[in-house]
Amino acid sequence: MAELAEQPAGSVSVAAQRDPSARSVATSRALFASAPGAVVAPPDDAGAVRQAASAARTAHVPVLLTDGDGGDVARELRRLGADWYQAEGDVTVDTDVPERDAPDQGDAPETGGASRPATVVVADRAPDAAAVATAQAAGARVVVMPDGVTDPAAAPDVVTALHERAGHPTVLVGTAFGDLPDPGWTVRAAASGWQLPHGGQRPFDGHRYVALYGAPGAPVLGVLGEQDPAATVRRAEATAEQYDGLGDEPVTPAMEVIATVAAGDAGADGDYSTELPVSTLEPYVDAAHDAGMPVILDLQPGRSDFLSQAKRYESLLRKPGVWLALDPEWRLTADQVPLRQIGSVSASEVNAVSSWLADLVRSEGLPPKALVLHQFRLSMIQDRASLASHPELDLLVHVDGQGSQPDKQATWEALHQDAPAGVHWGWKNFYDEDTPMLSPEQTMDQVQPTPSLITYQ
Repeated sequence: MAELAEQPAGSVSVAAQRDPSARSVATSRALFASAPGAVVAPPDDAGAVRQAASAARTAHVPVLLTDGDGGDVARELRRLGADWYQAEGDVTVDTDVPERDAPDQGDAPETGGASRPATVVVADRAPDAAAVATAQAAGARVVVMPDGVTDPAAAPDVVTALHERAGHPTVLVGTAFGDLPDPGWTVRAAASGWQLPHGGQRPFDGHRYVALYGAPGAPVLGVLGEQDPAATVRRAEATAEQYDGLGDEPVTPAMEVIATVAAGDAGADGDYSTELPVSTLEPYVDAAHDAGMPVILDLQPGRSDFLSQAKRYESLLRKPGVWLALDPEWRLTADQVPLRQIGSVSASEVNAVSSWLADLVRSEGLPPKALVLHQFRLSMIQDRASLASHPELDLLVHVDGQGSQPDKQATWEALHQDAPAGVHWGWKNFYDEDTPMLSPEQTMDQVQPTPSLITYQ
């Protein structure tokens, strides 16, 4: 009888070798502690692989691929303690293990030994048919990634499957998974089960957001502060509905809540920034969570720094769907005052925040978060080309200048020049300060590339 590998609860194995033989052996090692035999086939003979897969499923043994002398396969047969191997197609295996046919269904022993059958996520079924058969022979649940998708966080059905099997070992099979920087975090985040309203966990992968901006109880700072949390949810939903059908991506309502407000006086701590208590923000975060809306916490630090302020809200940032925005307009030096000068931030300070936030996401097994950088002048983010990227974060530059549309378009185009690779883009519509404010149809038509985040203030 084959004995399944007893992997630690929640463990993650990756079989991403470019050589098909090596991938088949890695899959076998991840799933089987021992087996009475194996079925061997050449990787470039699809018919032989199909025959091998059928025989292996019946006999509850692995499929191993080889197109050379079979050295890796021979070593795997020894590790398995195999008494036989069945060859399909033209294969050579330099081994003392005898070749014979696998037992038929009536004689095939069941597998045993593993208390938690694994979940096997396959990047592409066709090139890894052998791994699929090995997984099925081991009684594992097999989940296949959608065509063209390589990040499990961007695959709703995969997230659901990993959540349903949280605590079970996971095996990622396919060359595409070789580029995952931290497979363990990816699987743990998916196992949390949290998803965006339209599916998946990656903030800007196939999603567009329409958000209300402002501070609780402060209508002068934006429309978000004109009503209570429940009414803000309804207003955000109504605003986002105006974008339905205007693009290819589904639209999700959201909130951008100013957590620290730039102030005209220094305050008791002398930093020209009013830090709202977590208890003031929680009703908005909770209302948004209940409605399936992401929340972006916006920081206006005055003479403080972004990292110190971000850490104030760690308890909120530990929640899925709570993201972070940095507003360099209000990041001042020791001799500056809000509204008298336009602030700026160094790339190194932004990188300190992104590193801290990425570490938090990874250590807590949270889904990916968005990090939003507000900018309407090139000088606001110094040395922007040096901004660091992290797999745990989706970076977005939010172009939030106000005024005439020609001026706003000029700013939009200027900020796109020499932008860091891979950043996403946001646009802000001002009800009172834009002349005129674009309609939803105009926003989607005139602002190109189409923004992933559209906010209203």
